This record gives sequence, C-alpha cells and structure tokens, in this order.
Amino acid sequence: MMTRVKICGIMREQDCDTLNELMPDCTGFIFAKDRRRYISPETAQKFKERLDKRIKTFGVFVDEDIDEIVRIAGTGILDVIQLHGSESDDTVCRVKDRTGLTVIKAFKIDGAQAVNDAMNSSADYLLLDNGAGGTGEKFDHELLEDVDRLYYLAGGLTPENVSAAIERYCPYGVDVSSGVETDGQKDHSKIKKFIETVRSF
Repeated sequence: MMTRVKICGIMREQDCDTLNELMPDCTGFIFAKDRRRYISPETAQKFKERLDKRIKTFGVFVDEDIDEIVRIAGTGILDVIQLHGSESDDTVCRVKDRTGLTVIKAFKIDGAQAVNDAMNSSADYLLLDNGAGGTGEKFDHELLEDVDRLYYLAGGLTPENVSAAIERYCPYGVDVSSGVETDGQKDHSKIKKFIETVRSF
C-alpha cells in the first residue's frame, strides 16, 4: 500500500497550483485562528474550487465549537475533519455523526499513555504528532512500535528524513507542513522532493 501524502497548511492560490502539478493525496486547511497558517472558510472555498478534485481536503480544527465544525463541513469544501486539539472521544463521535465525514483525531505522542489513548479513539484514523502545531519538531518515534491502527505520521518530517520514517514504521500516511517551507511559505521544490521520496517506495 502506497503511503499517502498530506501537505498541510496551504495559504496562497499558488500553493493550490503547486499541489495540482505535484498531486499529493490530500491537503489541509487550517481553521484555528491562533495558528499562523489560518485561512478563513471563504478562502478555503476558493482553494477548493481551484484544487484538482482528486486532492482530498482536510479541515483542521482545534477545540472548535461543534456547531461551527458542522457549519463549515456543510458548505461542501471538506472531505475529512481533522480534530487537532484536546477534543474528547465523545466529541469525535458527535462530529462523525453530525457531519457524516471521515474524522481524524490528532494525538500528542509524549508517552505510552498517549499511545494507549490514541489506540482507543473512535476516530476513523489517527494523526500522531508532537503536539507543537507545525513547528517541525519531532517526537520519540520509538513510541510508535506498538501502534497497530492506520495513522498519519506528523512532526518534524522533511524530504531528507521521511524515507527513514516510512521504512521503519510504514504509516498509512505522512503529514508535512513546515518541512516543505522556506521562509514560512510552501516551497515548490521541497514539496516535489518530499512527494517523490515518499512515492519511491
């Protein structure tokens, strides 16, 4: 099974054009207003219309009100809901029920308990991260040894180290943001190298 590639946190129309050329499997719209890569739902709508229909769009929410998640999901701009805060498992279930969309829950992997919590989540998929929110910091990947659910690996991935992570842990997908940026913006050449590296397996 080929590892899926998610390029998260696009902010410009030219980022859409880059993705249309290089064709990752999915991309992420950041709807958390305190994050640097935040875009409004209106901007996300424009991006959705510009993106190739084969690229799945993830809406990234951080402890957002469920009604607001449902409202944005109802516009049709999202294929997947990503919950990236401290949302409870009850919230995961309610979002799944009310939107009818696939839900991914992110977990900050800082110890064995976090792995256990992730394993017991009702989410359709997991995203295992350092919890630092797109800073490029890695976590202790040794903690992934006992994970036997489908998950996206995030946190500190770059074109230079993603192959080692895939070889060792065989994640369902890899999620990158800062690792394919230069001066805070998505870099065409880095995205190209990242995708080519992942798809060389």
